[in-house]
Amino acid sequence: MSIHFTVSELTRNLFHSLGLDHERAPRSLNPEENLLLECYLAGQIPESAWSDYVFETPDLARHAQARRLSQ
Repeated sequence: MSIHFTVSELTRNLFHSLGLDHERAPRSLNPEENLLLECYLAGQIPESAWSDYVFETPDLARHAQARRLSQ
């Protein structure tokens, strides 16, 4: 008996196990949410206000974290 894996299957499984797969990716932001994210990352929105926005739209935090990791 032999077991065969392709690189894409292994990669997909790794991303899934780390919670980085497409199914768990944050949804796209609308223009207003994108502007909020840009303002927050530029330091124009204080943490207290940001936490209110994140409470209403948790995807904002996921996008902010992803942007910080990519820099």
